[in-house]
Amino acid sequence: MALPHDSMAMTEAEYLAYERSSDIKHEYIDGEVFAMTGASRAHNLISVNLITSMRTQLRGRPCQVYPSDMRVKAEGFRQYTYPDLSVVRGEAKFTDDEPESLLNPTLIVEILSPTTERYDRGKKFQIYRKLASLEEYMLIAQESPRIERYHLQDDGTWTFTDVEGLDATMELPSVGCTLVLEEIYDLVVFQDDTE
Repeated sequence: MALPHDSMAMTEAEYLAYERSSDIKHEYIDGEVFAMTGASRAHNLISVNLITSMRTQLRGRPCQVYPSDMRVKAEGFRQYTYPDLSVVRGEAKFTDDEPESLLNPTLIVEILSPTTERYDRGKKFQIYRKLASLEEYMLIAQESPRIERYHLQDDGTWTFTDVEGLDATMELPSVGCTLVLEEIYDLVVFQDDTE
């Protein structure tokens, strides 16, 4: 199935059919389709370290950790995205009988890159805030050890917390985890590092 030239005219059904047969992932925002790009070495290392840390801490608890292949849908909106990591506290809910599009993530994580940082901070966070289940949104830098977190408060506002440095930790109250930046950035070489 070829990607239509006029992606603005693509319906959700067309997008889902195309995505099932595609070799690469695409995000779908209000009828427009965006191809997902490949990830850097640092991105992949951070992703593996993050998934390992989260899964280890959540073992035996009613939480599910999903990597970047799990598509997320904002229910009631024509938007499908692929976060770098999603965590569901409790039972996961999907759009249909096939568990292809997650509806209720509690925590979403994006690993920033020069090509996606603006989108991750802006439009993508705007989309994620439409998820009734979302309690935390976290952004992880690649170029230096830095994590930013947005946490939903009872009054509907989002508070911002950031930590920096390999000796720092980030608390994730929505799922009861603590990230140790030294572990999250294990084996990541920063540009100013010398070997």
